[in-house]
Amino acid sequence: MAAGPENVPPFIAAQLSHLLSHFRLTLKATNDKYNTGLFDRFTLLIPYCLDFIKWDFIYNVECPTAAPDVIFGPEDEDFHPFHMNPSVEGAQSNNCLSDWNYKDPTRLLTLVQFLRDQYVLYQRKRVGEVDDDRLKFEISTILSREGIEMHMSSGAEKSEEVKFAVPLLDMNINKTVSGCPWRHSQKIYLQVVYPIGRKYMSAPSAPRLKLVSSSELKALFSIDDVKLPSWLDGMCLAEYLPTLEEYLEKQVLEAVSLIDVRRHFIEALASPLGRPVEADPEGNFSFCIWSFHIPGLAKREKIELIVLTLLEVHFLIPTQFPKQQPAIMLQSSQHFNSQMAPLKSRIMSDYPWSPRWELSQMAERICEFLADEALNFKRQCSEGQL
Repeated sequence: MAAGPENVPPFIAAQLSHLLSHFRLTLKATNDKYNTGLFDRFTLLIPYCLDFIKWDFIYNVECPTAAPDVIFGPEDEDFHPFHMNPSVEGAQSNNCLSDWNYKDPTRLLTLVQFLRDQYVLYQRKRVGEVDDDRLKFEISTILSREGIEMHMSSGAEKSEEVKFAVPLLDMNINKTVSGCPWRHSQKIYLQVVYPIGRKYMSAPSAPRLKLVSSSELKALFSIDDVKLPSWLDGMCLAEYLPTLEEYLEKQVLEAVSLIDVRRHFIEALASPLGRPVEADPEGNFSFCIWSFHIPGLAKREKIELIVLTLLEVHFLIPTQFPKQQPAIMLQSSQHFNSQMAPLKSRIMSDYPWSPRWELSQMAERICEFLADEALNFKRQCSEGQL
């Protein structure tokens, strides 16, 4: 949120904080669109069908007992959520607004959840009304799958198309990762895009397919490197999904097993280098940092000289380790550039490496490489060559 806490009325702050903390998906709120000094209106970016829908919420600070007005996007002028049957059986659609209690911090969350659920039904109805036989058949074969979202996209400057977001893998990825750091449940989706309105084509072309996951999951499993199975002529989505899911499950389980391999590699490095200052073998960057004393100093030299030669060694461990070797960078704790940033070496990956080596041998060969590189790096720092 762009506004400071002093500009947000307390009851709005309480509702918005509860919404952002407890909604089942990651929301974003901004008031960049409005230049009022008071944060009484904002835009919510709500995840839907692997994209975001933007809705404006406008409160009346002079009348806090009134529920906020909601403005939907220009493409959704026919979306009337309170004139539709509720998406959840037994839900009271008018309860969200008719008994609005501004002192209840949960009310905004209840409203947003209801509106999003209704939007899922609205888009499903729009897609179901498209006059396209192939699309109707695809919907009939996959609609029983839980969690599918669809979106009808059209406009004057682009052709009509229907997007599906299909959740894959009936497995709890979070539970497979020991010490899971993720707040939200991690899922992999298949985005399927069907062009419509091309009845002149003799045979339907394959839809556009793309795997999508969160950035957190990408740190564990490089979804962009997955090669999708081929879409055969005459194939439908219901036939395609089982093969894809079987392949993906093997890939995910292998990626999880490699977390332990990276952890054991860090432990192997700890033997010659000591305990790392920081290590995150399964986090967003898969890196670890060591404080490193340059070897080769005579024992009789003063301890002050050893302190002055303190370096940090940064390891960037790829998710495909040990098939791909770690990248290494040295950073000085003594030398700085004109912007007072520590001097750093180049990213190094040109050292001896074989994925077939034992982890202890990998660590040993890296330390041999660092012994020479650390001295070269210190000399370059001292002579101003960096």
